[in-house]
Amino acid sequence: MANITKKVSWSSRGDEPAPAGEGTPLLNGAGGAARSYSRQFSGSGIFQIGRLSTVDLEEDPAPEEESAISRPKEIPHNEKLLSLKYESLDYDNSENQLFLEEERRMSYMGFRCLEISRWVVCALIGILTGLIACFIDIVVENLAGLKYKVIKENIEKFTEAGGLSISLILWAFLNSVIVMMGAIIVAFFEPIAAGSGIPQIKCYLNGVKIPRVVRLKTLVVKVCGVICSVAGGLAVGKEGPMIHSGAVVAAGVSQGRSTSLKKDFKIFEYFRRDTEKRDFVSAGAAAGVSAAFGAPVGGVLFSLEEGASFWNQMLTWRIFFASMISTFTLNFFLSIYHNKTGELSNPGLINFGRFDSDVSSPAFLHLQGMCGLLGALFNVLNYWLTIFRIRYIHRPCLQVMEAMLVAAVTATVSFAMIYFSDDCQPLGEDQAENYPLQVSISSCPVVPFRSYVCPTLQLFCADGEYNSMATAFFNTPERSVRSLFHNPPGSYNPPTLGVFTLTYFFLACWTYGLTVSAGVFIPSLLIGAAWGRLFGIMLAHITPYGSIWADPGKYALIGAAAQLGGIVRMTLSLTVILVEATGNVTYGFPIMLVLMTAKIVGDYFVEGLYDIHIKLQSVPFLHWEAPATSHALTAREVMSSPVTCFNRVEKVGTIVDVLSNTSTNHNGFPVVTRVMDDDEPGKICGLILRSQLIVLLKHKVFVERTRSRLNQRKLQLKDFRDAYPRFPPIQSIHVSQDERECMMDLTEFMNPTPYTVTQETSLPRVFKLFRALGLRHLVVVDSENRVVGLVTRKDLARYHLGKHGLEELQLAQT
Repeated sequence: MANITKKVSWSSRGDEPAPAGEGTPLLNGAGGAARSYSRQFSGSGIFQIGRLSTVDLEEDPAPEEESAISRPKEIPHNEKLLSLKYESLDYDNSENQLFLEEERRMSYMGFRCLEISRWVVCALIGILTGLIACFIDIVVENLAGLKYKVIKENIEKFTEAGGLSISLILWAFLNSVIVMMGAIIVAFFEPIAAGSGIPQIKCYLNGVKIPRVVRLKTLVVKVCGVICSVAGGLAVGKEGPMIHSGAVVAAGVSQGRSTSLKKDFKIFEYFRRDTEKRDFVSAGAAAGVSAAFGAPVGGVLFSLEEGASFWNQMLTWRIFFASMISTFTLNFFLSIYHNKTGELSNPGLINFGRFDSDVSSPAFLHLQGMCGLLGALFNVLNYWLTIFRIRYIHRPCLQVMEAMLVAAVTATVSFAMIYFSDDCQPLGEDQAENYPLQVSISSCPVVPFRSYVCPTLQLFCADGEYNSMATAFFNTPERSVRSLFHNPPGSYNPPTLGVFTLTYFFLACWTYGLTVSAGVFIPSLLIGAAWGRLFGIMLAHITPYGSIWADPGKYALIGAAAQLGGIVRMTLSLTVILVEATGNVTYGFPIMLVLMTAKIVGDYFVEGLYDIHIKLQSVPFLHWEAPATSHALTAREVMSSPVTCFNRVEKVGTIVDVLSNTSTNHNGFPVVTRVMDDDEPGKICGLILRSQLIVLLKHKVFVERTRSRLNQRKLQLKDFRDAYPRFPPIQSIHVSQDERECMMDLTEFMNPTPYTVTQETSLPRVFKLFRALGLRHLVVVDSENRVVGLVTRKDLARYHLGKHGLEELQLAQT
């Protein structure tokens, strides 16, 4: 244990203060020491895990302290904390007698019907995700187009008459108002809808129960919030929120009911468990990627690489099916909409157009190292900015004000750069089709962005010329990326691209992490595309015959891939997404090469952006492998001990007391053989969950009722599924004094074959078993099969490899 730099202290009494030097400021509290386990025993043959001595942030403060801590100016933050507020999901099926009896009764046709139902659910997920994507696309384009039309007309009005400051104020005002609406619904109604949602979905698929992450309310706020964020001119994209939206749709459709609306359709009841729900959420995330980029295969690989923790062959085909349906649904309804408005349609929300020619030169490899460094710089800056937000901008009103400030600053910077830009390019006949509608005059159709035959944006340029800086700024990010990819050589001057890259880099870094629904994919692609195009232009000038083979559009594509890879550290899935979005497989190898290099360079300095935000939330996230140098640790040293255990036939009052004890809010309890000595641990004979005990108490499943006429129908798995996933709290279940004296037989409902390890098992072996099987509880036994400890997710997530060797995070009630 010499290589452990921090160890959670153990004390003999739960109410003793932690030793000096172990106090740790909490994420969202005034301060306190990390909770330490106590070794207290209680009667009735129950072994208790002691109460961690940390500050309970939900307790009512004393009157003299209330004014001081109710509205803290600063929330101390320490990244060496692991939050206790996150629970695990039950990805391992509880094979109790009820489950086995149901499986044995099911015929071959029954299993076939279940398999068909899974395909039906995936089809519904794809259809609904495609419809949501279509709705977001249409509303964003119309709202943003209307905003740009009003601003452009105002600029044209005051260009000759003077008073352009009014146009600037109008632009900043419109941006701020639109963003304010999106920030209000997120900050005050559903904070979990902030950001892209990808870190939260990664945690969910990893086995962590993130509160409210797949609720219907979260979906509504997410959709409305991303519309406001993109239309409000922020440096954001809608691809991340689409992935989160698809996951929420999958979580709801697969259950055949809505707990928020209290509506049960009495279908898909078999899928009401975490194991099945996890697989459908993977399909929903893939469908979201497919709808955003028009890349079904890329969606499958994204779900595999970035999201899903567990995989099998049939799941791959179902996810691909959901992705295909999502893309087809989006294209079908967008084509109908576009035909009615006389516009052109594009596959996917974000289509980068076609690159028909082959790769002309390997010189683009020089981009990869630079983009890896820029990605690492982006992540470091965003990390410290997020720390600042956690500490100081934690009130909803401050979060809304910050979002409005960023929107106003973005509009001001855009206006200033367009105004002072001298990059006026002549407008040729072959260039008109490359520019979107929002740059047009009032004679163009009302619906924006889809018609490519209108004149370009002249802003502050002479007649017959267009402002190339306005092409990048006076536009949605998706359209700006496409223009950098496909505009002909000479469309941008190097100073324009250099200033735009630098400015948009810091705007995007500032924007990501605001209390709005927003993604980072498209801003990253836009930064890389501008930098890559600049590199291609400079290469054409400094090399002989460079203008022949140095196509700036190709370098924009490679730069976009490298920049996004340097920020989020995606490799295989991003390669396929970009290949599908561009329609040319020739770019597969060079894109993969630059992505791998950007990832290697970026990982040398800092983790990926999503991993950083997961760590900042103190989530007990388990990676694929145990930390290096952890073989010296064994299960005895990492387990929680002693353990709260129940007998096969337990007293109801004892069960109620254990479940009601807020200091030991455990979710899994080993069932042991009855022992006469309270200090002696019993032999393991099963494991039962808190949720199962609550359902048993709710239905009064007592031994006395079974033997009397009060006995009603036999409890079935349907009763447990009906209560899933929002099991009632123990405080809502009334147990009379007479019922407390009754007995409860747990034999039929416990899992008689829980996974166990001996106390001498090494930490990597425990980690691999826990991670691969998706466990929530792993029982530790001695040589005589007696329970001596319990390993949970937090016991394993505490250990990580730090700068000074293997470190152990402290636990906090955050």
